[in-house]
Amino acid sequence: MGSKGELQTPHAEMPNAARGDAKRRTRGCPTPHAAFGTSPTEDDFLINQMYNYMMKKILLGMTAVLSLLACNNSRQNPFLTEWDTPYGIPPFEDILVEDYIPAIEAGIEQQNKEIDSIVNNPEGPTFENTVLPLELSGEILSKVVGVLFNVCETDRTDELDSVMEKALPMLTEHEDNISFNKGLYERIAKLYFADQSQLSREQQMVLKKRFEAFERNGIGLPEKQQARLREINTEMATKTQKLGNNILSESNAFKEKFGISVSDYPNAMTTTEDRALRQQMLEAYTMRGHNGNEFDNRQLVLDIMRLRIEKAKIMGYDNPAAYLLEPKMAHDTETVDAFLADIMAAAVTKAKEEVYDMQKLMDEDIAAGKLPAGSKIEQWDWWYYAEKVRKQKYDLDEELTKPYFKLENVVKGIFIAANTLYGVNMEKLEDVPSYNPEVVTTYKVTDADGNLLGIFTTDYLPRSSKRGGAWMNNIREQYVDAKGEMVRPIIVNVGNLEENLTIDEVQTVFHEFGHALHGLLTQCHYPSVSGTSVKRDFVETFSQFNENWAFQPELLAQYATNEEGEVIPAELVEKINNSLKFNQGFMTTELCAASILDMKWHELESVDGIDIDAFEKKVCKEMGLIPEIGPRYRTTYFNHIFSSGYSAGYYGYLWAEVLDKDIFSIFEASGNVWNKELATKFKQTFLEKGGGEEPMRLFEQFAGRQPDNEAFLKGRGLK
Repeated sequence: MGSKGELQTPHAEMPNAARGDAKRRTRGCPTPHAAFGTSPTEDDFLINQMYNYMMKKILLGMTAVLSLLACNNSRQNPFLTEWDTPYGIPPFEDILVEDYIPAIEAGIEQQNKEIDSIVNNPEGPTFENTVLPLELSGEILSKVVGVLFNVCETDRTDELDSVMEKALPMLTEHEDNISFNKGLYERIAKLYFADQSQLSREQQMVLKKRFEAFERNGIGLPEKQQARLREINTEMATKTQKLGNNILSESNAFKEKFGISVSDYPNAMTTTEDRALRQQMLEAYTMRGHNGNEFDNRQLVLDIMRLRIEKAKIMGYDNPAAYLLEPKMAHDTETVDAFLADIMAAAVTKAKEEVYDMQKLMDEDIAAGKLPAGSKIEQWDWWYYAEKVRKQKYDLDEELTKPYFKLENVVKGIFIAANTLYGVNMEKLEDVPSYNPEVVTTYKVTDADGNLLGIFTTDYLPRSSKRGGAWMNNIREQYVDAKGEMVRPIIVNVGNLEENLTIDEVQTVFHEFGHALHGLLTQCHYPSVSGTSVKRDFVETFSQFNENWAFQPELLAQYATNEEGEVIPAELVEKINNSLKFNQGFMTTELCAASILDMKWHELESVDGIDIDAFEKKVCKEMGLIPEIGPRYRTTYFNHIFSSGYSAGYYGYLWAEVLDKDIFSIFEASGNVWNKELATKFKQTFLEKGGGEEPMRLFEQFAGRQPDNEAFLKGRGLK
């Protein structure tokens, strides 16, 4: 999520090749006519016809060229114009692939002039003449990046790949030029070390963020080391882009082989009775990026890690984890490692109990002759037998719940919850610009008084041009512009969902809308701290917090209905809620294992002699992982940590869950989880503040104490 004055590379992998769904738009500009031939039978006739043909060809060619020139001369690059569209939504239908690079070039030129103006200001630095114009600089780039990084994740084409190959080095170089601008840094530093008592708390946080960014990007290093950092940053941008593209190519190959998307993999593993097929699917799924083909990521991973290690050492740190963790809530590797080790021990203990329960059901299949004697639970058996245990323990069959969880019903549910808690209203908009009108839905979001909060766009259905998983993007940040006018955000929720959802997928929709609410309800002045621009191990607090309402009986009664309009039965609701702690040994273990794998990669001080398979095996053994469970992601398709900004940060999901469950326990303790007073306090304390205050201070303001992990452990069924 990029913001004005602050360039960021995509926080998630770029999507792979689109399959014919991104046609070039020409807006009526003619293309040259095709040549045509004749078949004369006499010489004179042939000469005549050839002459006529050549003259026509010349005239037609000249006409086409003149027409194209006229069209191009009259057409303006949409990124270089004011967007006269409803709510400032990008005019997607007017944007051509060839618009991006010229717009980036113009945007770089614009921001360079703006920064030069700041640096050359003869007056002493103030927040108003230095930080504020820096925050508001780069308007063109913000527009381009907001669109380009979104469509590359959802509607990737070969043409867009080419654009990204050109754009990333340009943007990286530009960002480095800002990071190493000593004149700009000196003005920021002078303000930072001066008396800040006249600044608002949000202004202090913006100044702190700007100053620390300069320091952490290497402003104090000698020119030779800065030059090397530039090379490293450019190489990493290119390699992480390539790695992400490879993952999607491998995921598409998986779909071609098995007829299911990687997003639907858990469902297939749950319902597929054929054990051999389950094994094939698991092996194909976990070998993505590891098949010795053009999409093999093993060397890319080592290259990326080598660059990260070198960068960390240039910056004075022993390893990338130490460098990356310093500005986060957890701050250091010792804290994260201890946090994960405690969770892992409890999760594995619970997982072993789950293996025992599943093995009993497998033994019944052995006795029935369905499996050979001596069969034991393997990784490819877990989903299948876990579902059998759930049916046995909770009498819950997801085939019975899915009819009540139509995607459109669940979307209705997230809107009802937001309205009940925060007074948010959603109005579907018709005939507004969209990057993919066939599948994208757009809403106007207002508060209880009818004031605009933002624009919310949903893109939930899968397609081959879209990367796997689910995420939230900002097309436009929220901030106050130079005229003092509030600019409201444009937020996108993207997924790969079917029409009828599983229980986990329902939670996914609530999760991503939690991110959206964080972006929509923000009331900041400055884009660098607006909305979700918070510490990485804090940002998931609000997405996960929103999941707590998904299966509240009062809400289900309003959104969970089947085709006949019947509300989900109370006994089914009870079974769902009773089963929410089910299989948490497995779920927590695989998540924690992936987090530890992430940390161990980034705690390396060298990758010389590293074999990825041997490294993974060693790490899994040391963490105490049982053979029936693998990490949620293996290295070669671990997009979060190698291409999406979660490097040495995947632990953040668990870290944030401690906070979210603790906050929700306060709602529960009030006797009413729909407590309007608490919801308003939550909105004002967290959602409206964005990154305008330190996370722990916000938590203490809300809870009146330090966080407690009791609710987290109980919620995971670990205590």
